[in-house]
Amino acid sequence: MIREQIKAANYRKPAYLLILLDILGFSLLFMSKDYNPRVLYTCGAVILLFVIMYTILVLCRMGDKFIMLMVFMLMSIGVLVLCRINLDYGFKQIVWILLGGAAFFVAYFIYYNVKIWDRFWYLYFILGVGLFLFTLVFGRTVNGSKNWVVLGPISFQPSEITKILFIMCLPCHYSGTWTKPILGKVHPKWVLMLITYVFVGFLVLQRDWGTILVMFSIYLFMVYVYEPDKKLLFINLAALGAIGVVGCKFLYHIQVRVSTWLDPWADISNKGYQITQSLFAIASGGYFGRGLGNGSPYYIPEVHSDFIFAAICEEMGVFGGVAVILLFFLIAYRCFKISILTPAPFDKAVSFGVTVMFALQTFIIIGGVIKLIPLTGITLPFVSSGGTSIIISFASLGIIQAISAKTERKGQEYNENQ
Repeated sequence: MIREQIKAANYRKPAYLLILLDILGFSLLFMSKDYNPRVLYTCGAVILLFVIMYTILVLCRMGDKFIMLMVFMLMSIGVLVLCRINLDYGFKQIVWILLGGAAFFVAYFIYYNVKIWDRFWYLYFILGVGLFLFTLVFGRTVNGSKNWVVLGPISFQPSEITKILFIMCLPCHYSGTWTKPILGKVHPKWVLMLITYVFVGFLVLQRDWGTILVMFSIYLFMVYVYEPDKKLLFINLAALGAIGVVGCKFLYHIQVRVSTWLDPWADISNKGYQITQSLFAIASGGYFGRGLGNGSPYYIPEVHSDFIFAAICEEMGVFGGVAVILLFFLIAYRCFKISILTPAPFDKAVSFGVTVMFALQTFIIIGGVIKLIPLTGITLPFVSSGGTSIIISFASLGIIQAISAKTERKGQEYNENQ
C-alpha cells in the first residue's frame, strides 16, 4: 500500500508542477500582451488537454508515465512562444495538439492489439513508395522542397508518414523474423539497403535534404546496432560520403546551405540573413533571457517553425534553451530504457528506431539553428508549429507507449505468478 502511494506521488507531483509552470508562464504572457483574454483561453486549453491525456494514460495503465510529462512540458514552451509571436499560431497549435492526442491513442490501441507487425515489410515499402509518387505528382514546392501536398484546406507532408513506415520496415529483418532470402538468393539485409536507397532517391527528387539525413541516419544506427558484419556499415558510410560530395559539387541548393553555414556573414542581407538573425537573437538573450515579450523574434524568418529554438533562447535565455535540450535528453533516455527492457525483438527494434528519429531531428534542427551543422528544413519535435509533425510525433509516441505498456504488464503478471 505504501509503495503504491509513493508511486502515485512520484508521477503526480511533476504533473502539478507542470500545471503551475503553465499558469505562471501564460500569466506573464497575459500581461505582456496587454491582458488579452485569448492568452488565458490558450492556457486553459493546454492544461485541459494535458489533464485529460495524462489522466487516461495513468488510469488505463498505458506504460511509462513520465515521457508524456516531458512532452507536454515541451508543448507548453512551444505554445507559449508561438502565442508570444502570434496568438493565431498558438491557437492553431492547440488544434494540432488535439489531433495529435487523438493520433496518440489510435496508434497506441492499434499497435498494442495487432501482433503481426513484423510480417509486412513489403507492405511498408509499397505504401512508402506510393506516398512518394503521390507527392511527386500532386505535391507543391515550399522553401525549395517539393514535400507538401495540399488537399483543399488541408496541407500535410507525406514524408513524415514515410519515416514511420521506414522504421517499421527495418525491424522486420533485424528482429529475426524475416531471414529468408528474396528470390532464393538476395539476403534481406541487401533488400533493406536497396529500400533505403530507393527512399533516399525519392527524397532527392523532392529536395528534402533534412528527411534524407534523418532516414539514412536511422538506417546507419540500425545497421551499427544489429548487423554483425560491419562491412555493410562502412559501405553505407562511404556511400553517404559520396552522396555528400556529389551534392556539394553539383547541387546548387546544397552548395548554398554549406556556404551559408561556413560563412553566413559574407551575404548577411540575403542568403545568410536567417542564420545570422538567429545567432543575434541567441546572443542578445544572454544566460537568463530578455524576458517573455521583450525580444524581437519577428526579425527571424520562419521563427515559428524552423527557428523557434532561437526565439526560446532570446526570451528565456541560454538556460531556457539548455532546459529544452535536457528535456529531449530525458525523453530519449526513457525511450531507450523502454527499448532495452522490452523482451520482444521487434518491439525493441521499433522503439529504438523511433527514439533515434526523435534524437536526430532534435540534434539536426538545434545544430542548424546554432550554426553547429548546415541548416536543414525540419521542425523541432513537439515544439515547432506544424500540423503533420505534431500528429506524426504523437503517433510515434503512441507506439512507444504501447511497447512500454506491454513490458510493464508482462512484468506485473510475472510478479503476480511468483
